[in-house]
Amino acid sequence: MASYKLGNSDLYITRIGFGAWAAGGGNWEFSWGPQDDRESIAAIHRALELGINWIDTAAVYGLGHSEDVVAQALREWSGPRPYIFTKCALIWEESGRVRRNHSFASIRKECEDSLRRLQIDTIDLYQIHWPPYDGGLGIEEAWQTLAELQKEGKVRWIGVSNFNVAQLQRIARIAPVTSLQAPYSILRPKSEEEILPHCRRNNIGVLAYSPMFSGLLSGGMTRERAATLPTDDFRRRNPEFREPKLSKNLELVERLKSIGARYGRGAGEVAIAWVLRQPSVTGAIVGVRSPKQAEGVMHAGDFRLSQREVAEIEEFSNNAARVKAAVS
Repeated sequence: MASYKLGNSDLYITRIGFGAWAAGGGNWEFSWGPQDDRESIAAIHRALELGINWIDTAAVYGLGHSEDVVAQALREWSGPRPYIFTKCALIWEESGRVRRNHSFASIRKECEDSLRRLQIDTIDLYQIHWPPYDGGLGIEEAWQTLAELQKEGKVRWIGVSNFNVAQLQRIARIAPVTSLQAPYSILRPKSEEEILPHCRRNNIGVLAYSPMFSGLLSGGMTRERAATLPTDDFRRRNPEFREPKLSKNLELVERLKSIGARYGRGAGEVAIAWVLRQPSVTGAIVGVRSPKQAEGVMHAGDFRLSQREVAEIEEFSNNAARVKAAVS
């Protein structure tokens, strides 16, 4: 599987990385519902067998549990160790309530906790998960802390997630930004307006997350499944998974299936290929929950859509967006 340089780093990553959000399991604010640890480990192993070379997780996923699962998967893996990317600045209380904390002391503790849970000496890419709610000076304090952790060798490279252009410009005065995680999919293309051009101009690698919009564009979501998502699955709160938007989104999935069928590919692979067509995007974070799901999407990095197919998808998506806006 081909690999590409991530921003200003020396990391060469595959176009697809394993997203370990769902591996955190249920019973927390942003859960995907219950998840069997052995199934998560088997999914990680299958993705590695298929050639991916990086895993993206976060301390907050499952309130530390995702990092534990990733560590267990690596202990049982006999092949080359993948790059490990994780995140900071989201902490939780005993009640499970999640909040943002960008202080020097908190991030240093979070880094040590992640190193311990992951059972590694150095984090390959350490990322600020979200900026402060008010966009305040916590950004500078947090980024300065990451820069210091990098100098100390606790992390190799530093990046951010969910930052806008103005915030990227602010922290770049302190230390170079290796990468940005941005939400990017057919249903959420806003990053094309400012984020992607800025990152391309400034040699910031882009890791697109939710390219299948949390499974909605995978081809496995149905109206019945959306209606019966577990009560602790955060997607139940997302209007894209409910009417009146759900029907139009499922029509889009049928269009993706039709395009994929021309090449023996699934809807999810088409959705990921649409994201990866952008030269600004270095890689896509793809979450899977079983080895079977991994086999269905982890080869999307070598799938290319024609310009005509991209136009077909965008015309349908734009028309659907206008209809959804009219009925909202």
